Amino acid sequence: MDREEAKKRIEELREVIRDNSRRYYVDNAPVISDYEYDHLMYELEDLEKAFPEFLVPDSPTQRVGSDLETQGAGENAEPGIRREFAHYPHRFPMLSLGNTYSIEEVEAFAQRADKTLDTSFTYCCELKFDGTAICLEYRDGKLFRALTRGDGVVGDDVTDNVRRISNIPQQLHGDYPPEFEIRGEILMPYEAFDRLNRERIEQEEAPFANPRNAASGSLKLLDPEEVAHRGLWCTLYHIPSESLSFETHDQALRAAESWGLPVSDKRRICHGIEEIEAYIDEWDTGRKALPFATDGIVIKINEMAFQRTLGFTAKSPRWAVAYKFKAEQALTRVVSIDYQVGRTGAVTPVANLEPVLLSGTMVKRATLNNADQMALLDIRIGDSVYVEKGGEIIPKITAVELSRRPQDSEPPVFPDVCPDCGTPLVREGDEAKWFCPNTDGCPMQIKGRLLHFMGRKAMNILAGEATVEQFYNLGLVRTPADLYDLKKGGLLMLEGWKDRSAERFLESLRASRSVPFERVLFALGIRYVGESTAKEIARHFGDIDAVAAASKEELLAVQDVGEVIAQSVVDFFKDERHIRDVRRLKEAGLKFSLEEGQAVAGSDALAGKTVVVSGNFSLSRDEIKALVERHGGRSSGSVSGKTSFLLAGSKPGPEKVRKCEELGIPVIGEDEFFAMLPAMEHTESAPADKDDELTLFG
Repeated sequence: MDREEAKKRIEELREVIRDNSRRYYVDNAPVISDYEYDHLMYELEDLEKAFPEFLVPDSPTQRVGSDLETQGAGENAEPGIRREFAHYPHRFPMLSLGNTYSIEEVEAFAQRADKTLDTSFTYCCELKFDGTAICLEYRDGKLFRALTRGDGVVGDDVTDNVRRISNIPQQLHGDYPPEFEIRGEILMPYEAFDRLNRERIEQEEAPFANPRNAASGSLKLLDPEEVAHRGLWCTLYHIPSESLSFETHDQALRAAESWGLPVSDKRRICHGIEEIEAYIDEWDTGRKALPFATDGIVIKINEMAFQRTLGFTAKSPRWAVAYKFKAEQALTRVVSIDYQVGRTGAVTPVANLEPVLLSGTMVKRATLNNADQMALLDIRIGDSVYVEKGGEIIPKITAVELSRRPQDSEPPVFPDVCPDCGTPLVREGDEAKWFCPNTDGCPMQIKGRLLHFMGRKAMNILAGEATVEQFYNLGLVRTPADLYDLKKGGLLMLEGWKDRSAERFLESLRASRSVPFERVLFALGIRYVGESTAKEIARHFGDIDAVAAASKEELLAVQDVGEVIAQSVVDFFKDERHIRDVRRLKEAGLKFSLEEGQAVAGSDALAGKTVVVSGNFSLSRDEIKALVERHGGRSSGSVSGKTSFLLAGSKPGPEKVRKCEELGIPVIGEDEFFAMLPAMEHTESAPADKDDELTLFG
């Protein structure tokens, strides 16, 4: 390769690596594997060594990947992700590890250490946890601050969210030092990952590809209580030697464990390359039985003095290296391709496979996501394909073995009509998926919406797929409102129904009349309106009449509602069939307005203001935050340069107050806050009079 070719390739590699770094660290939606990403980086490193005149300080080889939100959350970022975290500098740079997939390179690492140190030493070998990096700072035994890796120099302050992770102690015990940092990984165990993806699939949201992406996205959610629901876990593995003085790395971790910190018990002290390789071999198999994802082994020089001797490169310590396991793969054959229709009409291709054992389970199907991915893979019926499990959970076809392709194979034709009802499919704007527009006539969509309506997070009605199928096939239920017309006598005439099952079903129907408005709104199944968005819309407008009458511009004023969601809500309530069904549900006794005390008329008194709430008040903190949002403001959990004021009750967080003082941000009390709102806000809790407003539902 000549000089000009090298320059062109270096520029190409940097652009591709930066784009994929953003997708990985910020969007949490990578489009290439870690293996592919690492090999792009290796190629860039080799070219920069061969042509050092092209090495620049901001090359990806010289900097760690950044998760700072100032880069902007991309289009694939999860809804509800914060975009206004406070940034704080790391006391000591938070670097990344050098990676290798080669045992030979691990041996070369050990040989370099032997040659440089020229004395006896040990290694500490640990599992490489597949999560997102975190740095915890403790002062006087209390958790003071939690920062993401960020760009290695500055990190996002995620303290409020980290406090919701159950195994991170708020208060240490034992003989802990007055102040120190400890670093580790935030993980999402497989059980929590499975549950989260089931919930996302039920809502026809894209599932996370692996637990690492799920953990990283969850750590930056808007609502700390939702973070608590996600079931995150933490394991800690490094105290910077500048923070505390210990003779060995293992000694530092044993001390941290004695203070109550979650430290992995899977590490081992090794005395040479043979013991290191034995540890790698043991865990290449053993990791498959762990309850969380690991993607390799980290080998560290154990003695702190020798770590200081070896030092650092621009982005990695010279005293440690990560050996990464190759993803487990299986080769099998595509038997057929089905096209499934979801409740919103999205058509998803699914490959049916010859059963193959992978990571301990039998894999028979793999989702292909959309027509574009099918074309990218050039996948055909009869092809032999490589299957991996993303995060060792979700089966994913990664490549086609072209050498085994049947000579008479033909590319599959993605259907141009709905495979269920025959309606021509449509593709809107830059949507990746094709949709069936026959919303109220397509059987699969109708049954899907009924299941959604009855789901646990919606109306929580005791019925599953078989019951919905039975009701639909007999013509008993076509819309959610039809459910409330069912009688016990009629149910007892159906196959399989007994007195007890009928009574339990009807009892769950009666109980559903007490489900709060925001869940009822979610249960309606408006496209793109998930659980948290339904809550924001309900609290903003107060009742279903106001939501139905809202213009697109009025909907865009709701937190986390963008163009697509706003248009979807407008379109839903333009349809007379939906208006008619909501009216019937209202007549059945479902709640279509907020409870008294919640249903207070809003205003623009706090329009454009970001408010941080801290301390104890005459109302609950959730009620205070709801007031902020109903009057046009935005509630935030952390102080930043965008904060308008801190609303401080009794015993506010001292760190939040101090940060406000540093940034010159006003701190106001409860009385001053209520003086900013309409006079009725604190003295009345009755809903505003709507007699003169447009009422669509009677």
